[in-house]
Amino acid sequence: MSPVAERTQVLVVGYGPVGQLLSVLLAQDGTEVTVLERWPRPYPRPRAVAFDGESARILASAGLGERVGAFGEPSGDYSWLDENGEELMHYEAHGPGLSGWPDSTSMYQPGLEEALAGRGAELPSLRLLRGYEAVGLAQPDGDGPVTVEAVGEDGGRIAVTADWVVGCDGANSFVRRHMDADFEDLGFRHDWLICDIVPRTPRTYRPNNLQVCDPARPRTAVSAGPGHRRWEFMKLDSETPEELDKPDTVWRLLGEVGVGPGDAELERHAVYTFEAKHARRWRSGRLLLAGDSAHLMPPFAAQGMSSGFRDAANLAWKLRLVLTGRAGEDLLDTYTEERREHVRHAIGMSVSLGRVICQTDPETAREQAELMKALRRRSPGPARQPSAVAPLLSGFLHRGGTGSGGELTPQGRVAADGRAGLFDEVSGTGFVLLTSSAPDTLLDAERSAALAALGVRTVWVRPAGSPHPSGPETGTGTVEDVEDVYLPYLAGKGAVAAVVRPDFYLYGAAADGPALAALLDGLAARLAV
Repeated sequence: MSPVAERTQVLVVGYGPVGQLLSVLLAQDGTEVTVLERWPRPYPRPRAVAFDGESARILASAGLGERVGAFGEPSGDYSWLDENGEELMHYEAHGPGLSGWPDSTSMYQPGLEEALAGRGAELPSLRLLRGYEAVGLAQPDGDGPVTVEAVGEDGGRIAVTADWVVGCDGANSFVRRHMDADFEDLGFRHDWLICDIVPRTPRTYRPNNLQVCDPARPRTAVSAGPGHRRWEFMKLDSETPEELDKPDTVWRLLGEVGVGPGDAELERHAVYTFEAKHARRWRSGRLLLAGDSAHLMPPFAAQGMSSGFRDAANLAWKLRLVLTGRAGEDLLDTYTEERREHVRHAIGMSVSLGRVICQTDPETAREQAELMKALRRRSPGPARQPSAVAPLLSGFLHRGGTGSGGELTPQGRVAADGRAGLFDEVSGTGFVLLTSSAPDTLLDAERSAALAALGVRTVWVRPAGSPHPSGPETGTGTVEDVEDVYLPYLAGKGAVAAVVRPDFYLYGAAADGPALAALLDGLAARLAV
């Protein structure tokens, strides 16, 4: 029997958190999205346990801002100890970070996936096909639409033809195999036992997140979201994964850190192999990769899921522009260019941390500990954890002197028309032109019309408490800089205006009207079909 034929704009293979987020970001702007997910039901156990502030901002842009508290909580402080319990490093959370959200949020992944699934169910252009496994892929016209054949639980077959196919289907990606995209392997791997527990009695943990650099057994204890904790123990050379994963071994190790069956319910235990590698290419024709299908990294910088969320945010707006005819397909080449370099940086930082944490040679571990103690004596007191995110250095950016783009832009609270909140909540998302002067003094009518055609919103930022302007510049395009974030940001760049991309990275800045005209003309030229 021939498979049932279906048609969509974007086919997403895999409905884990990255596939969910990408599908929502596309569908909430009207893109037709079909999802193939091989498993009939969501996986009920946690895997990742944290995401960063940029990821929280991305989730909020997907409509989850008010839902984060149901499955997440600020991660709080983070300490590294040696085998004797002496503190090597200590990081403190200091409220909202650059993106307007906590720098790290600890979360319960099943709750996150439930919230993303709920958001997806609200969008009429998103169709989820659970229990369908992709088994075949063909691109009859060479560079035209792609057809993916899938088999359902009942043996029924469907053939979904899509303009674009995105593999969000994990480390053993079906889509990546059809792209013939191999991994670049950094050669770092270790086995760790993961133990997820639910404390029977609520308690406060100090520090909330802990790394013990003990050469006899490196171990970790972290928040895994409200009401959940995780312990991790590295496998020693004398052990096998099977021995380590036995319930008796699990409870013995938990008992050594003060956790027994009377203290907590053991929700899950498993041995994972942490690896460090990424795909050499993320696009082949109409096929694309995102999330674990494109990269794997150790958890020590907590960037695995966050990197996948950046993939989704970067890819979604580019696909929308291509699908709506406002950009050529070559825009999608910048997806690989930008994200691969970002991921290389995150993986490199994760590996660097892992080489310290996973050290089992006592003498080397002692030398590392002494160095960290010496550094702490030189800079006493809590520090802010360094970011694993680097600026974009190439891709869809304006390059040229002080107006060059590539950095992640800040988010602060603003007010407009009697409403106050984070900038994205008040002004919306998408391409934004920020100005510190009245836009009509910087833009002529032709360029204003061109911006509107490209979907760029102009937002005039004024000092908090300043008189509301009258005339054509009033309305939702004018906000007050309540927390004094945006005007100092522009001034620090010597700019009167800046173009911010939909994924919150700076496209470019301009020092005056003529420089802004050149910046916008360049933007329009790069998006020309």
